[in-house]
Amino acid sequence: AEPNTPLRSRCPHAAAPPLVPSPSSSSSPRSPRRSIRAWTCSLPCCKPLLPAMFGRMPRKSSNNTKYYEVLGVSKTASQDELKKAYRKAAIKNHPDKGGDPEKFKELSQAYDVLSDPEKREIYDQYGEDALKEGMGGGSSSDFHSPFDIFEQLFPGSGFGGGSSRGRRQKRGEDVVHTMKVSLEDLYNGTTKKLSLSRSALCSKCKGKGSKSGASGTCHGCRGTGMRRITRQIGLGMIQQMHAVCSECKGSGEIISDKDKCPSCKGNKVAQEKKVLEVHVEKGMQHGQKIVFQGQADEAPDTVTGDIVFVLQLKDHPKFKRKYDDLYVEHTISLTEALCGFQFVLTHLDGRQLLIKSNPGEVIKPGQHKAINDEGMPQHGRPFMKGRLFVEFNVEFPEPGALSPAQCRSLEKILPPKLGSPLSKMELDQCEETTLHDVNIEEEMRRRQQQKRQEAYDEDEEDEAGPRVQCAQQ
Repeated sequence: AEPNTPLRSRCPHAAAPPLVPSPSSSSSPRSPRRSIRAWTCSLPCCKPLLPAMFGRMPRKSSNNTKYYEVLGVSKTASQDELKKAYRKAAIKNHPDKGGDPEKFKELSQAYDVLSDPEKREIYDQYGEDALKEGMGGGSSSDFHSPFDIFEQLFPGSGFGGGSSRGRRQKRGEDVVHTMKVSLEDLYNGTTKKLSLSRSALCSKCKGKGSKSGASGTCHGCRGTGMRRITRQIGLGMIQQMHAVCSECKGSGEIISDKDKCPSCKGNKVAQEKKVLEVHVEKGMQHGQKIVFQGQADEAPDTVTGDIVFVLQLKDHPKFKRKYDDLYVEHTISLTEALCGFQFVLTHLDGRQLLIKSNPGEVIKPGQHKAINDEGMPQHGRPFMKGRLFVEFNVEFPEPGALSPAQCRSLEKILPPKLGSPLSKMELDQCEETTLHDVNIEEEMRRRQQQKRQEAYDEDEEDEAGPRVQCAQQ
């Protein structure tokens, strides 16, 4: 039979109606797999045609009784009989009771297949190899964790997660906040109280969501919170995808309306206000983190995350910080630069520091001076401090502030001019120029703008290019 031929025409008994409803078919909506499987050829020679429409055929039939033997039931066992047999054998072989982990895994795998009607039908007809090869979209990687299967069927049984082999609790997300601090806060240390809202396990139902403390496993997803959806996308092709279970909204549990906790409405968590005292220690840095472990949003079966505060240093009008050192700028007059100075600097802790020059010292513009042990305290060792650097700016007199007589007096006091004076003959051979004030930053900005405009004009000329003229006869 050709693979693209419709099933009815591919059936060798097309003269008679080859497709008849199976006894289990009904008018209710079904998944694509169930809808196609509900119609089967009444003759045994055509049975291989239908599986070929959804998945590949196994090369040969493999063992289809092993899983029944593992659970100790017959091939006609009902779902209740399967569940009872699995519970009895799983408790006996559970690793937490000293059982064989491999045997426990084998039991869970057998129940995982036989409890699913679709998987069971494939297994009964084609055996274990069909499931492993992916017939119907399944694969050997689709089997759930053996501990998950046991816990979903028998919650609250008293068994753990299978020691190191079992499930690990997922960790909740951290909640990160930015906290602005001043340089004074980092120098002196401070404590800030912050009020936050977070999700906490309901105190009335202890995070169970129900008044009785019990919850039922969602039958739609078997407690996984996800459902596998299969649909046919073409002849001989199917597509499988996973989606959040619509019945339990991804929780994997179902709580009846009558049993829902009146406080949290079955949500298991409620909002609460929490006040945290954030201790900013002396010497902490910009970007440093202060962590409150396990104080973030709570959720059932989840390790609570942390609340993290990230320090963000605000700009200071006077001081700048580099590591454990402080930098400050101070402007002095030309007279102070030449004859000496003293001034008072208010530090970050409010202390008044007297800063003065040494006798006979001349301060140059841009010169730096340092004061030991007046910088930032080291974090963890607050009695150890860096240095305080002072950068001096020298303010010169405005034009015209000195008269010619004052200038001559200064010439007598100050060191002599550099270079020898020019003779009258040398002056006559020179061209006289005139200096004028200029803002060098504005000048550089104007030059850059002019260069950009010239480059733009050149690009326009290149794009225009030479025009092609018609040849004259």
